[in-house]
Amino acid sequence: QSGNLSTVSEFVLVGLSDAPEVCFLLFVLFLLIYLTTLAGNITILVAISTDTHLHNPMYFFLGNLSLLDILCPTVTVPKMLEALLLENRVISFTGCMFQLFFLIDVVGTEIFLLALMAYDRYVAICHPLHYMNIMSMKLCAHLAIGTWVVGFLNSLLHTSMIFTLPFCESNAIDQYYCDIPPVLALSCSPTYSREMVILLVAGLLGSSAFVVTLISYTYILLAVLHMKSPESRHKAFSTCGSHLAAVCLFYGTTIGTYALPSSTYSPAQGRIVSMLYGILTPLLNPLIYSLRNKEVKNAL
Repeated sequence: QSGNLSTVSEFVLVGLSDAPEVCFLLFVLFLLIYLTTLAGNITILVAISTDTHLHNPMYFFLGNLSLLDILCPTVTVPKMLEALLLENRVISFTGCMFQLFFLIDVVGTEIFLLALMAYDRYVAICHPLHYMNIMSMKLCAHLAIGTWVVGFLNSLLHTSMIFTLPFCESNAIDQYYCDIPPVLALSCSPTYSREMVILLVAGLLGSSAFVVTLISYTYILLAVLHMKSPESRHKAFSTCGSHLAAVCLFYGTTIGTYALPSSTYSPAQGRIVSMLYGILTPLLNPLIYSLRNKEVKNAL
């Protein structure tokens, strides 16, 4: 609209250190974390797909979680490693759009999947005699497909709302990947109305999934308290406690990132929070949900 404004065709990721020695150390650290994440989650997928003892609803959902935990860091980490090692921090407009789309897709799908997994554990612990009737494999497949579809549609809405905005002059994204708050901050037009739509959709979907998860674990903990055997109670508390801790970490960091207005966005805080749910959580999920399980250990 104005002669002195040029349309942005590429972005520059400036959320990483400029010191060469620090860059190399970060490259080694994140490469090791990424490879460990891939190895752990691929191992879980292979074990679940090849061992018939693990062909049940719980491990079906765990397989979906492992797939998401492979995709989540794969969307962001390779570009970050390239920036750290080769100092190529430029990403095209289209590349940035697709990176943000796939990230929101994977994160949104995982939010709904964790709610499904919590409900599955609620049925297994609180209604064990009716578990196979309620959680049939056909229903589980439909529920899993539903989470992927909702995650896709949610991401499509977010991405279209953001990348139809005009971007001019500044193209420096203060983050190590394309994310909603730092990209919105670069738009040269008012973003209030679109932010309100994004916050409303993210708030409704995220809070509904969190409520389902919270209610399910509340009933699970109440059922555990009524167990007579101290060993069974301790084992159930240990399992549910670790699951609940992982869920709270994921929900807390993602809601804190996407359910707040961009005016409150802090680049330094954003980098820390995004690493918690984008890099650390996919690394820890195989340990928390699968590798502590005797059936998975036997399958391996």
